[in-house]
Formats: sequence, C-alpha cells, structure tokens
Amino acid sequence: MMPAFEGTALVTLDAKGRFAVPALFRDALLGSEQTSDTGSTPGTVVLTRHPDGCLVVYPESVWRIKREKLAALPYSARAFVRLVLGSARTIAADRAARLLVPADLRTLAGIERNAVLIGLGAHLELWPREAYEAMQAEAFNVPLETADFTF
Repeated sequence: MMPAFEGTALVTLDAKGRFAVPALFRDALLGSEQTSDTGSTPGTVVLTRHPDGCLVVYPESVWRIKREKLAALPYSARAFVRLVLGSARTIAADRAARLLVPADLRTLAGIERNAVLIGLGAHLELWPREAYEAMQAEAFNVPLETADFTF
C-alpha cells in the first residue's frame, strides 16, 4: 500500500546536515516497508531535487515507480530527467530516525539549518524555511477562486 503524506512539520538540521523525521511522517516514511515484498530496505528513502527548488523525499518503494516513469520519458525531457535522476540519492535513516541530507543537495536547495517538511500525498517536500514562508506569503495573495476549490 502506498503511503499518503499530509501535514507540515518544522525541522532543524544539525551540524552534520541530519534532521529527525517527525512522528507525523515517521511510520509511513521509515517503518512499514518490508524488504521481501517491495525490494526496498526498511528505513531507506530517496532524496532528489525538484524543479521548484526544494528537495523531494520518497519512500524507496515509491521512488522505484517514479524512477521507471522518469526513465521512460522522451529525449525531449532530458533536462528534467537529468535534474531529477541526476540528483537522486538513496539515504538510510539512522537508529534515531534521522536522515542525512547530503551537503551538495543542501547547497543546491539552499537549506542550511531551518527547514519545512510538507506531506504531499506520495512524497514529502523539504524546503528552506525562509523560502517556504515567502512562497506561502505570495500564495495567500492569489484569490482563492483561481484554485477552483471550496472548503
């Protein structure tokens, strides 16, 4: 069964670039995969870049499906494929349920210490907190009618 992530958590990266996976996401992201069923290792995720500037966090089993779809894209999409597949990194959580964000991905996404982890269905997005707050401020200036959604 595919995890369904929703919600937002503020996270802080330590001096080594690790963050503790919040309880809100921990079981769905790290705790439920079985090696024999999915070919994935429990506690393993894939981090990669997103064209919007954030990092995307996938459970390894979900990433396998995305990777196949990316590889099947036409040659005309090579810049997009290069960005996403070329920056993908498989990361294993440590015993304290922390994930290391590699230094190169932190630099490319502009993540230093304070970040926001957002659940968006089958994946999570990791944003620098300042960039996320600016994006949210801009989003609140867009009339809700343009979203064609009511609560």
